[in-house]
Amino acid sequence: MTGLPDGTAGTPLARRAGTGVVGPRTDAAGPGWVVPDLRHPVRTFGRRTIDFDHRIAVMAIVNRTPDSFHDRGATFELDRAVAASVRAAEQGADWVDIGGVKFAPGPELPASDEIDRVVPVVEQLAQQSDVVISVDTFRPEVAAAAIAAGATVVNDTTGLSDPRMAAVVADSEATVVITHSLAEPRRPLPAPPQYGDIAGEVVAFLRERVDRALAAGIPESRIIVDPGHDLHKNTVHTLELTRRLPEVVALGYPVLAAVSNKDFVGESLGRPRGERLSGSLAVATVSAMLGARIVRMHDVAESVDAMRMVEATLGWRTPVESRHNT
Repeated sequence: MTGLPDGTAGTPLARRAGTGVVGPRTDAAGPGWVVPDLRHPVRTFGRRTIDFDHRIAVMAIVNRTPDSFHDRGATFELDRAVAASVRAAEQGADWVDIGGVKFAPGPELPASDEIDRVVPVVEQLAQQSDVVISVDTFRPEVAAAAIAAGATVVNDTTGLSDPRMAAVVADSEATVVITHSLAEPRRPLPAPPQYGDIAGEVVAFLRERVDRALAAGIPESRIIVDPGHDLHKNTVHTLELTRRLPEVVALGYPVLAAVSNKDFVGESLGRPRGERLSGSLAVATVSAMLGARIVRMHDVAESVDAMRMVEATLGWRTPVESRHNT
């Protein structure tokens, strides 16, 4: 029997009573990690099923925006957005997240224009692949149109700030991603963010929004949570939140870590945009080891390799081959 860091006796992966997570390993097998105690680990999204007890899903990012912080409009044209989506699926992405409006403050875009941006991509991707398709939007009418076109997930980066969004998801078979963020959609905070207990406040927010989703009729099996790396948080906040990710994991829902090329990566390393791949892969790996089960990434092939390697290291998948020293 091995004692856990909190004094709980048990096997190397003994569950800590009341925490909702499995304690970090303390034996000689390797570094510590957290295994989520998920309410519904096996999830079906349209034609694809993912077992989050043994899979870390890679969510590829495709933005049909002319002003995306990362690609600066590289996939704004429809044919390029569709090609990027199909290529992501071919590179091994489990999931493609399609957005038509960036999260950051900017000019108002009519909902009809956002629909015109995302729906054709959703339709064409759904015809060509069984990959999970999500729409990144805070507008209920956009979500409804995308679901009708074939999206199976609504990625709401405002955490159900519009109560109509919960109703749209509840009336469908779609899953919702509930994200921690504080400001009104596409509006800056009036002052720099202040937190007394970053992880505690994020968990409290997510718990309240999950309750809102449940009350609207969305079942537990169709809820995912996202702590909102960098969203209304500075670099110090986000680094602490990442270290304390097990507290978010303990909610019992699959956790999405949207860490790719974020400013906290750049500021931690002193790297400009375009030079953050290594840092992004590192924090995605740390997040996975701390219990995240979906990582939202720009560089698909590299991210897929990283997550498949994490799975192999944890014993969730067998190596592609095993010839070395045999």
